[in-house]
Amino acid sequence: MLDLKFVRGNLDTVKQVLARRRAGLDVAEFAELDEKRRTLTREVEGLKAERNATSGEIAKKKRAKEDASELIASMSSVGERIKELDAALEEVEARENEWLLSCPNLLHESTPDGDSEDDNPEVRRWGTPRSFDFPIKEHWELGAELGLLDFERAAKLAGSRFAVSYGSLARLERALAMWMLDVHVCEHGLIETAPPFMVNRAAMQGTGQLPKFEEDLFRLDFKDYYLIPTAEVPLTNLHAGEVLREADLPRGYCAFTPCFRSEAGSYGKDTKGLIRQHQFLKVEMVYFAHPDNSYQVLEQMTGQAEKLLQRLELPYRVITLCTGDIGFSAAKTYDLEVWLPGQDKYREISSCSNTEDFQARRANIRFQPENSKKKAYVHTLNGSGLAVGRTLVAVLENYQQRDGSITVPEVLRPYMGGLESIEPSR
Repeated sequence: MLDLKFVRGNLDTVKQVLARRRAGLDVAEFAELDEKRRTLTREVEGLKAERNATSGEIAKKKRAKEDASELIASMSSVGERIKELDAALEEVEARENEWLLSCPNLLHESTPDGDSEDDNPEVRRWGTPRSFDFPIKEHWELGAELGLLDFERAAKLAGSRFAVSYGSLARLERALAMWMLDVHVCEHGLIETAPPFMVNRAAMQGTGQLPKFEEDLFRLDFKDYYLIPTAEVPLTNLHAGEVLREADLPRGYCAFTPCFRSEAGSYGKDTKGLIRQHQFLKVEMVYFAHPDNSYQVLEQMTGQAEKLLQRLELPYRVITLCTGDIGFSAAKTYDLEVWLPGQDKYREISSCSNTEDFQARRANIRFQPENSKKKAYVHTLNGSGLAVGRTLVAVLENYQQRDGSITVPEVLRPYMGGLESIEPSR
């Protein structure tokens, strides 16, 4: 959430940001609501001051045993008017707050302009895509021919956009997650966390999923809980309403969780395979950082995700998301796109963002500076480290062999009981 005082004092700046983001929110609507709020506040405060003064006169007359009936009668109408104004003011403030909750974050100065993902500039590449001397297959073909990836039975269980994996392929997915966690915890110093997979409305609002993206979420009908779309939600809200010590910043967490997304608006896209599922697995990183060095933390976190791809020897590129493609809560975002030979293109496998104090304001997460009595909002950052299902896709396609087998990357073999290759079912 943006600072209310900032929005009031910088309407032109906010309008420019909304235009750069291609957002349809109307600044004039906020200005009108804010002026109405000011008018109602002045009127109600004036009437309350009048009521307080008149109450003193009434008390004085009563002490002097004088008739105060006229003053009492006049205050009755004033009281009714105050009730009306309070109700109107409450409604205007609620609408103003709803506007603020629907307003995206400001943008970092280095975030490039652009209309869509086609305008995202490339920052760097790593690795060279492998040359194949046999016909390349896509991951769903490989999984089916191995006899280890099943979409038909998944559809019988839950419908489209679900999958069942078996045997060594299921173990490979688990191995990827365990290896990623070990690297993040043992080498990067993140705190491994096992959070709930369901959260309340306040947690979703704290990270910016609500109210704007409710249609993308899975909500429980019998209780106001939501299945998490990413572990960013519970990890960021761990410190909701808290004041952290400055000495503890940056503070980083990681978690391996399922993620649940309705994929509203994506129908017709990636209908085959594991790329766009309603349920998928992901290792997530979340940092709480000091405002003075949060962009250093963003570079560090992006590097941590890159290290995983490098050790898996998967070619990738890093892009910066432009204003027309960047997420609602982010001020700046790097996407890591891994090379998928089956699709002959790079596809997103990690997104690393600095939301600055946008989420911290919504969730009221602050820190106490050592040389100041005034508390300040932390900066929150989040990044995929990595999307496990998409990493599995990349391993299948990049490590496929002529006979249909899949070579297990060396770093994963200790997690696979020494298995070097996943062979087709006989």
